[in-house]
Amino acid sequence: MQQITVGVQGMTCANCSSRVERKLSKLEGVLTANVNLATERAQVSFDENKLTPEGILTTIADSGYEPVTRHANLNIGGMDCASCAQRVGKALMKQVGVLAANVNFASEHAQVEYLPEVIDVPTLEQAVVNAGYSIRETSQNDVHDADERAKLEWQHAKRRAMIAAALALPLFLFEMLPMLIPGGMMWRNQLVPMQTAKLISFVLATLVQFGPGRVFYKAGIASLKAKSPDMNALVMVGTSAAYAYSLVATFLPRVLPEGTVHVYYETSAVIIALVLVGKYMEARSKGRASSAMRQLLGLQAKTARVERDGNPQELPIEAVVPGDVIIVRPGERIPVDGVVQTGQSYVDESMITGEPTPNAKRAGDTVIAGTINKTGSFNFEATAVGAQTVLARIVKLVEDAQGSKVPIQSLGDKVVAVFVPIVMSISLFAFVIWLVVGPAPALNYAMVAAVAVLVVACPCAIGLASPISIMVASGKAANLGVLFRKGDALQTLQQARTFVFDKTGTLTIGKPQLTDIVLSPNTALSEADVLGYAAALEASSEHPIGTAIVAEAEARGLSLQPSTEFEARPGYGVTGTIDGRNIHIGNARLMADVDVSTEALEVSLEQAQEAGKTALYVTVDGQLVAVFAVADRLKPESYEVINHLHQQGYKVALITGDNAVTAKAVGLELGIDHVLAEVLPAGKADAVKSLQQTSKVAFIGDGINDAPALAQADTSLAIGTGTDIAMESADIVLMSGDLRGVVNALDISRKTLNNIKQNYFWAFFYNVLLIPVAAGVFFPAFGVLFSPMLAAAAMGFSDIFVVGNALRLRNLQPTLMAPAAQQVQQPVTASPAY
Repeated sequence: MQQITVGVQGMTCANCSSRVERKLSKLEGVLTANVNLATERAQVSFDENKLTPEGILTTIADSGYEPVTRHANLNIGGMDCASCAQRVGKALMKQVGVLAANVNFASEHAQVEYLPEVIDVPTLEQAVVNAGYSIRETSQNDVHDADERAKLEWQHAKRRAMIAAALALPLFLFEMLPMLIPGGMMWRNQLVPMQTAKLISFVLATLVQFGPGRVFYKAGIASLKAKSPDMNALVMVGTSAAYAYSLVATFLPRVLPEGTVHVYYETSAVIIALVLVGKYMEARSKGRASSAMRQLLGLQAKTARVERDGNPQELPIEAVVPGDVIIVRPGERIPVDGVVQTGQSYVDESMITGEPTPNAKRAGDTVIAGTINKTGSFNFEATAVGAQTVLARIVKLVEDAQGSKVPIQSLGDKVVAVFVPIVMSISLFAFVIWLVVGPAPALNYAMVAAVAVLVVACPCAIGLASPISIMVASGKAANLGVLFRKGDALQTLQQARTFVFDKTGTLTIGKPQLTDIVLSPNTALSEADVLGYAAALEASSEHPIGTAIVAEAEARGLSLQPSTEFEARPGYGVTGTIDGRNIHIGNARLMADVDVSTEALEVSLEQAQEAGKTALYVTVDGQLVAVFAVADRLKPESYEVINHLHQQGYKVALITGDNAVTAKAVGLELGIDHVLAEVLPAGKADAVKSLQQTSKVAFIGDGINDAPALAQADTSLAIGTGTDIAMESADIVLMSGDLRGVVNALDISRKTLNNIKQNYFWAFFYNVLLIPVAAGVFFPAFGVLFSPMLAAAAMGFSDIFVVGNALRLRNLQPTLMAPAAQQVQQPVTASPAY
């Protein structure tokens, strides 16, 4: 029996708690269930053989309430291979109240989901320590802490490798070099008596074995005690066997059978040296794998010029608070998020959004921490500091993605879980077989084969295959403006066969614009006069169409007269008086209501509507003077993106709440395969579900209004711009609003998964091929027996190959790039007809 306490949110009355309690009591395996409304907690006793904590949480959620869980990100030290990560994961999962534990060997982090009512973070940390590892503290104020720690680690690895190599090299040359020279061993034995040579080798090997090599004993013994042997255990057992056999041959030679008195000091010492050299190179490569993250971290300014008491002061970034006014000069990095108050400039936001062109900033515009001011000076008010800035949130999300798993990694995890015990069994089996049927001296052959199997079969390459690629790819993608919030999106995106787009704000700019003005042939007013009257009236309206008309007038530099007697008539339009003249703007219903004939412009209005635009009549003093057409223009890159997806063999669909005429017009213009119009937000999820009957679906929307569809899709992408990033709504966030990010994200996903597959192929191929060779399978036919020293070199090469292959992802470039400068929209011109 097990008892847990779960926090429950959303209960408002006794009926709520009773409902949850009834649902829990009906679960198979539940012995008692007590839900307390006042404390908002559920205490459940259950049979852990029949029910899991996850089942209890699911039942609470199904009751309509929210079970309270927390997430902790533990920074773990001392992990040397994938088996270490497995052991930490098992230790965490054994703790009551832990729901999930994902331990990433490459990033050295553990993401833990737990019940805060049952267990706390210190207890989780203690479980890691009890498993034989350490918890590292990271300073929140020092963004370079992780980088400095990585440098320190590979420096320690380098020092151990150099000491081991310096001691093992003379031993290797002393033992092996004479064998390569005819008569060399006889000459050496005459120069140095055999027993003296053994003693010299003993001293050097002992220094290696218990000097730099003690790291394997420390971690290896801990893994054996935990009944979860790892790479350290393999190296420890293998080298200890060679060292111990040599020790007996040196000091108790009569114990060994005749003809088997040989020493293998150079073998144990060189194996340790080669493994440590490999670990140093691996640590150096892993440090390079996080270079993209270091670039993001390095974007944060150290100080800010803050205006306090009317005087500018240079303050540490930690001292800035929301509401402070900050002064930014040309060439300076913006320290925190904020809104421009005075001044104007161009700001390079490429490291945040991936867009190469600097963006104009003036009063009212937002600025993002980490971006670079290029030309002018301006003052801005701080709105977000510290962990609340866009940059800090991006770094946190990338770290979470780097620590997560893709589905394909489950294969590697299953192999790693049983790999080392199987290898030890193979090593023992090889030893016995060689001892029984091997040629004389059988004991020597048996020991060489057993040690070679132990050393060559390191699970590191398998354990690194997926996480190291995710680590590199997610960091590089963030530099390109593509934020993978979840690591598994790197795999699921490339599996999608249908790409579904929202229209407004995704395929379109998301801001209605006045596209056409058609003057009546019976009016003497100019286009500027008509636009001036209409804009002056619409200035009192909050409708998006009115905003578009006013924006066009302002863009043309027209001065607007104040309006009087303004009236908004929902479903009709707006009316009012400008400079003594009566103005009406609206649809056919409004024109009929005020008794104005529309015959002269009816054809123009109908053509505008067929083109998917919103069309309105404009009258002045009871005379029809013009038709205005307003439309949300397609983003220039929409054509390029849809065409690229079609060329790659993908289906494209459009789901929108707009009317069917507008949606059909957009679909025809872009060549979209399926168009679903007049769909409410809740209905978008059902529309996505229907498309999922035939293929995997990726949904692309603005991340706010499209939340149901984003949640339903197999993979979701949110279009975000600047600080308005919908970071919590989708698997992937395109941080610039450029739709080309969809194609770039797809390409990153495809290349990352291919890279992971290559890593797994090499890791599995390497072990499948070399373990039998090390065991001596090919000796009877070809006389090939793998030297333990070659096995150690091969093991290190395997790890380095996997890491090196993953590092190629640092060279990823956007498949579709935005032009160096966006073309300026042409002003609206008068059109006699559509």
